Formats: sequence, C-alpha cells, structure tokens
Amino acid sequence: MKKIEPGPGQESVWDYPRPPRVEAVEKTVKVVFNGKIIAESSQSKRVLETSHPPVYYIPRKDIRMEFLAEASGTSYCEWKGRAKYFHVEVDDRSAKKAAWCYPEPTGEFKEIKDYLAFYAEAMDACYVGDEKVQPQDGNFYGGWITGNIVGPFKGGAGTMGW
Repeated sequence: MKKIEPGPGQESVWDYPRPPRVEAVEKTVKVVFNGKIIAESSQSKRVLETSHPPVYYIPRKDIRMEFLAEASGTSYCEWKGRAKYFHVEVDDRSAKKAAWCYPEPTGEFKEIKDYLAFYAEAMDACYVGDEKVQPQDGNFYGGWITGNIVGPFKGGAGTMGW
C-alpha cells in the first residue's frame, strides 16, 4: 500500500502522529439524523492518529442528548481509555451504538472529556463546515473523510482491516 502524497491544502493521514494528538476544529461540525440536527458546534475537537481520518468530538453541551440513549458494552483504546456507546433515536428511526465518548479519558486526551463522536456511516449526514463528510470504511473506526484528507486509510478497502 502506497501513501498518497498530499496536494496543496491537503493533509496525509500518514503524517499524523502516533501517539495521537487532539486539536481544536475551526469550522462548525454538524450531525443530522432522521431529518433533525442532533449536534452542531463551533467548539469541536479532532483526534489525529497515523493512518486514520480524523475523529471529530463534539461537546456534550452542543448535542441534543434527548436523542441519545446509553448502550451496553464498552471498548478500550490504548491512548484514550475506556469508551462507552450511545444509540441515536429520533422518532421512528434508530442507529445502534452510533456515538461514543470517553467518560474518563487518560493523559493528554482529558480535553475530550464531555465530548462525543458519531459514526458518520450511521447518520444521515455529518458536516465539517459546509462539506458533507465520507465515513471511514469498516464498522469500528469512526473517522470522517473530507476533501483535504488523503490516505490510504486504516480500515479502508484493500487494507485488510489492519
């Protein structure tokens, strides 16, 4: 698999750090499900990790939490700690385990405490600024792909999930 060289104004996920880094997002981030805006924020953060499209975390205060229900089960990230999951439920539609958070993030990831991320694939649409994102392939990684991000991406076609 060969790294795609970024063009002007682009970022390669292969230039992202390991361990990952958290940074503020300058654009508004929005999540839409079943015709409703369930999250919209100009104070989001993104986590950048080698080989992954960025994962966007939205402050809980900017999420319509009445549309989220805690799900059973957790997972563990070697960098961020234990994650818990949420179902998204709007009227007659639901998306199981479509959002997650780190209630007690570790180390430098403490700044995403009280922030949630959403799987773009499970939502009707997710936006960074005015751009509708493409979801990262696979059903585990939650990266959002925008036009300024190049791969290849972990979990994508041809990567064998590595």
